[in-house]
Amino acid sequence: MQGKRNSDQGGTAATPARASNASVEHVLNQAATPQEFCAALAKLFGVRSTEVALMRLGKGLLSFLYPEQLKTAGSIPVSSSSAFVTHTASTKKTELFNAFVKVKHASIFESVKLNSSEDVDRSEQNAIQKLMSAPILDEQRKVLGVVQVCRKGFDVGTAGPDFTQDDLQQLELAAKVLSGLPFVK
Repeated sequence: MQGKRNSDQGGTAATPARASNASVEHVLNQAATPQEFCAALAKLFGVRSTEVALMRLGKGLLSFLYPEQLKTAGSIPVSSSSAFVTHTASTKKTELFNAFVKVKHASIFESVKLNSSEDVDRSEQNAIQKLMSAPILDEQRKVLGVVQVCRKGFDVGTAGPDFTQDDLQQLELAAKVLSGLPFVK
């Protein structure tokens, strides 16, 4: 397993029972598009689909494959020191933060309105409160991209349960599945 960094774990919340790795892998492998994959990942973690991000690395830039609204918002140079996603790509390590608002990061993409049927009742954009991030690596450990799952809210308490080490392992499995899917390569 890749190295992990935990930060400000806070209280632990009850986590629903997880499906077996084989069944999770099977479901994720069925995804033909980034949208389908991220929808399955959102369901797995009990988050809104707009709380999943998938980026592909190409020509030194991380570009969004999902959410759709961020595809045209710009790319992130891997050399950027202010974007957290570049830290995941450069260290090739999975990371978990249950107090992400305390982590210094570029929040420009958080300001993009992600209108979805799940968010229509929200009059304001919520900040990322909790985040898991995993690199997508090929067999030679070359970075293909990064996948992230977050919980947004007005504060840590409204964002939902903390992510757990089991959640992080599931995200690592998802990243491994992603490495074999054609839309990431």
